[in-house]
Amino acid sequence: MKLIVGLGNPGKEYQNTRHNIGFMAIDKLAAKFNASTWQEKKNYVQAECLSVISEKILLLKPLTYMNLSGDAVQAVMNWYKLSLDDIIVIYDDLDLEIGRIRLRQKGSSAGHKGIESIIYTLNSDVFKRIKIGIGRPSNKNFAINNFVLSKFSSEEESLINEALEKTCDAVECILKKDIISAMNIFNPNESKN
Repeated sequence: MKLIVGLGNPGKEYQNTRHNIGFMAIDKLAAKFNASTWQEKKNYVQAECLSVISEKILLLKPLTYMNLSGDAVQAVMNWYKLSLDDIIVIYDDLDLEIGRIRLRQKGSSAGHKGIESIIYTLNSDVFKRIKIGIGRPSNKNFAINNFVLSKFSSEEESLINEALEKTCDAVECILKKDIISAMNIFNPNESKN
């Protein structure tokens, strides 16, 4: 089984905000992969996909709020007896231009609280991830917390839709080939790490 996790915050007030791009990616994957109906568990929602690869794929949206994402991820990994190699985490990145994606095999949290929680809970930073660029506020005085909880402008929406499509393609490439192949395709002109 493979586990694909999208990070975000539950609740209508957070829908379609920059910090919820991981949830948006999971919704896009659910549509593309013909996922089953969402099931709500204790601290996450999940849906299964059967048709992409020979293994079952589980899509996951933690309901723990961003700072405790690791709790939900660990619960699912323990329940299904998954290894770190079985997971892909999708989340927002302030330091990437809006609409760009970047794949990694490992690394620090770079200040992202959801990734920080996962690294802490799993006691490892070695897991596949896809970062989706949400940009930084053009006004330097704009608080980062407010920015990540803001919605995309109409001008940004087409870039985000393209990024979500690329993210789905990258996930499929990782599942059907491997992370290195996907990085070679989706991280052009970058050193691989």
